[in-house]
Amino acid sequence: MIPTLIAIFAAVAVFAAIALVLVLVAQERSPTEVRLAGLRSRYQDPEVAEGSEKRAVQDAFTLATRPLAPFRDWLKSRDDQLSYRLGLAGYRQPEDVETYLSLKLLAPLLGILAATFAAPEDIIVYALILGAASFFLPDLFLIYKTSKRKNSIGQALPDALDLLVICMEAGLGIDQAVLRIAKEIQPVHPELSNELSIISYEQRAGKPRLDAWRSMADRVGLDTVNQFVAMLVQTERLGTPIAKALGTFADGLRTKRLFLAEEQAAKTTIKLIFPLAIFIFPALFVVLLGPGVLSILKTFEDLGR
Repeated sequence: MIPTLIAIFAAVAVFAAIALVLVLVAQERSPTEVRLAGLRSRYQDPEVAEGSEKRAVQDAFTLATRPLAPFRDWLKSRDDQLSYRLGLAGYRQPEDVETYLSLKLLAPLLGILAATFAAPEDIIVYALILGAASFFLPDLFLIYKTSKRKNSIGQALPDALDLLVICMEAGLGIDQAVLRIAKEIQPVHPELSNELSIISYEQRAGKPRLDAWRSMADRVGLDTVNQFVAMLVQTERLGTPIAKALGTFADGLRTKRLFLAEEQAAKTTIKLIFPLAIFIFPALFVVLLGPGVLSILKTFEDLGR
């Protein structure tokens, strides 16, 4: 068992040392580059500087995990929908696929390291269980991020449609209104703002309006957005006033959101039963019945004497 532990720690130490050397080599810069970087950070926009720092970390991580490239390619060939699933979660950069697969390959190492804290006779069993479970941790995180992004877009869509109706009634066309709304809701609803901005960019590149909206529906994967795009297609084909159709659709979404909020509020009564029964009621019983029980026990003890 001791040789197994030594082999595991040695493998992890060698991998960490190689990764550290690669990161240091990637981050090594000449004095001229250091001075130029200081000038850029002084006069550069904070968001742009933050994006450049993220890209630098991303590049360093990619370089450090380059030895895992054959395994990443094998996993990528086994999952054709990986890029689409990452896109649903909001990860659409070309390097996000490699980062996700690298984390999927490195996560079992953390599980194996955690298994070394178990008893020596059970370390192999724990290593297998934790290693296999850690392999699926990135998948669970991706499911969580996808669900969170869809909920955020679904909650923001009624407000965005109300703003769209207001802009169109004020005289703006739908394309200009979409671009304006994308800028207005960016601090509050960045996910939906990003999707609307992509629509504007695609239309600038020459993509037809309906195709751009269909692409958004494919990127989001939300039933509400699919219904919204179908409504736009119908109004475009039938020639009905789009502002009126948008207002009616926004009212329906707002009512649906209200019903969901009421449903969640109604569920809280049932959800409170479990913490009350497990944590609060036992404490109340101890406080209320404890002195009485002690008095009864003391009475019986005195009678016994």
